[in-house]
Amino acid sequence: MKSKQEATELLKKVRRIEIKARGLSEQVFAGQYHSAFRGRGMAFSEVRNYQIGDDVRDIDWNVTARYAHPFVKVFEEERELTVMLLVDMTGSTAFGTQSESIRELNTELAATLAFSAIQNNDKVGAIFFTDQIELFIPARSGRKHILYLIRELLSFEPKSQGTDLNVPLSYLNQVIKRRCTAFLISDFLHWGADYRTSLSLATRRHDLVAIRTYDAGAMQLPRLGLVQLQDAESGWCRWVDTSSPSLREAYEQQLEAQFAAFHQNCLRSGVDHIELAAGRDYTPELLRLFGRRS
Repeated sequence: MKSKQEATELLKKVRRIEIKARGLSEQVFAGQYHSAFRGRGMAFSEVRNYQIGDDVRDIDWNVTARYAHPFVKVFEEERELTVMLLVDMTGSTAFGTQSESIRELNTELAATLAFSAIQNNDKVGAIFFTDQIELFIPARSGRKHILYLIRELLSFEPKSQGTDLNVPLSYLNQVIKRRCTAFLISDFLHWGADYRTSLSLATRRHDLVAIRTYDAGAMQLPRLGLVQLQDAESGWCRWVDTSSPSLREAYEQQLEAQFAAFHQNCLRSGVDHIELAAGRDYTPELLRLFGRRS
């Protein structure tokens, strides 16, 4: 009986996310996504009569000589893209002090990007990662595929809880041979070894966008006195005095250092990046990202 209730709740969550994500992709992001993420280049489509104002460099001289009248080549954008969603599934993403957890934000964000992609006839795949590759979903198109992806994002139980961002970036380069658009969605709190090299290699081969998701309520340590805290990824526990001024200052300095490392690594690697907070409207930030790329 319990499993049936869980399945019903899961379907409700999937449907709720679908309604919101499809609405945003169709009403808000449709044109912006198309402009921000372009195809692989321009492909020849046809020839037509030359018109005043056409670029003379587009004249097809073979056809022009044959008909003794100027013709120009017409090119169309090769629109078909493969979009890969690299989604952090580690223990820290289950944290949340707002109306949603970081993992729920990641799911909704991935769904919105996925629906925007298939609306433009792009294929969507996913890589779920921790400090290992947890699940690889090959890129496909269609609503059923996106609903399957959302369901997996909500219900998937990873084998590991640790984080290593080098793992999904290296895997992306190995598995996806042709250039794709990739969104790396993570809280970027624990990244294992320095991932800047992997970030640089990935952005040379693919169009990579880094999205840092975080919990706004965790930006300051609450004053709760003596409490036991547990690291969601390592399981390590420790008693701390949350009222201690020095501890609170060290905590905020550590967060600032993590934010700074994220910005610096993305800037030095040439990777577009944004930060989105759980429980807040992420639409303006996504629109700014799309507008900047357009």
